[in-house]
This record gives sequence, C-alpha cells and structure tokens, in this order.
Amino acid sequence: MEYEKICDEILDCDSKIRYIGIYDFGELYDKMRDGVENYLSREETETSLSQAVYRWSTRKKTSEKIGKPIFALAKYEKIYRITIPIGGAGLILVSTELDADVNIIVDKILKIKENYN
Repeated sequence: MEYEKICDEILDCDSKIRYIGIYDFGELYDKMRDGVENYLSREETETSLSQAVYRWSTRKKTSEKIGKPIFALAKYEKIYRITIPIGGAGLILVSTELDADVNIIVDKILKIKENYN
C-alpha cells in the first residue's frame, strides 16, 4: 500500500490536522504539519501506536455483536486523536487541533482510505 502518499493526502485534506501516522507491520510512516509543535517523540509515538493496535484487537472481539469498529476518537487537553484501521492489522493515527470538526475530518480520511482499498 502507498502509505506515504496516503499520509500526504490526509495531511492535505484539512488544515486542522497536525499529524498523520500509519503504523503497519511494525513500520511507521508519518508526516507532521510544518510549523506545528510535536508533543511526542518518535519513540513515544511508536509506543502509543503499538498500544492502539492492541486496543483495536480487543474492539474486534465484539464486532459480531455490535459491528466492525470504524474509528476511535479521544480528546486530550491539547489535541484530538483519531485512530482508523487500515490493511490487515495497521492503523491510521491522526491528531488535530481542538477546534477541528473531527467528524468532517473522519469522513475525509475514510474516503481517502477507501481509494486505496
């Protein structure tokens, strides 16, 4: 899959997106918006993503009863964080500004992802 191209498209789809990372098969492909402060080091981001992959695996356990998980959203004091599954066990992680319209951003990301499936 063309992860770097997907990262570029997602970063370009909304000015409120701060960071995009795709984690799959132990590899991290990511882009940060120019001029934006990075809150986590690369190591911290990779650790966070590997934990998110585990959380996704637990969400899948109830999918037969409530449906397949499409995205997860967390609000922190400084950012929103959106996670969306991609590929076999991969995840897209996007952080946005707090004044972002996260539902619109999720819809845009899902359309971009769909173009690569």
